[in-house]
Amino acid sequence: MLRRIIAFVLLAWLLGFIAFCLLLAQPAGPVKTDAVVVLTGGAGRVDRGLEALRKGWAPELLVSGVGREVKPPEFAAQFKVSPEQMACCVSLGFAATDTETNGRETAIWMRERKVTRIRLVTSDWHMRRAVFELRHAMPGGVTIVEDAVPTHPGMRTLFLEYHKLLARWLTQAVTG
Repeated sequence: MLRRIIAFVLLAWLLGFIAFCLLLAQPAGPVKTDAVVVLTGGAGRVDRGLEALRKGWAPELLVSGVGREVKPPEFAAQFKVSPEQMACCVSLGFAATDTETNGRETAIWMRERKVTRIRLVTSDWHMRRAVFELRHAMPGGVTIVEDAVPTHPGMRTLFLEYHKLLARWLTQAVTG
């Protein structure tokens, strides 16, 4: 009986991992939202968020998880954001240091602005865990449009991210 349970768990893990690898999140189209939220940490994320802002898909942008050493003028210069656009439409979040704290930082920012529909920008392999953390931190009724930045993740990245996601699901299931 124990062998069957172990075999079942291993099969479920393997099928889950295969699905995780094959069904990575995709870029979203020109869907309008109340705001764009970019989680830092990967190439192309901030550029994609700014593209959504510039194309009018959302009126404001939060970049969550910005390094404390980054100054707004440096950010603006690096990503070619005008002072006017920085002043009106771009918020830099310095409180988050990981995906879980990205969720908390974003939830606070959304409550302050009464935002209920966001475009979430992160890497394709990171999207599931990012959505999980945001849903956990935010009140119900929030719509998240997943706008993944396509990458070519290696097996190591996929393996680690799958296990981080499983760990968060299990932790949440146990602690409520």
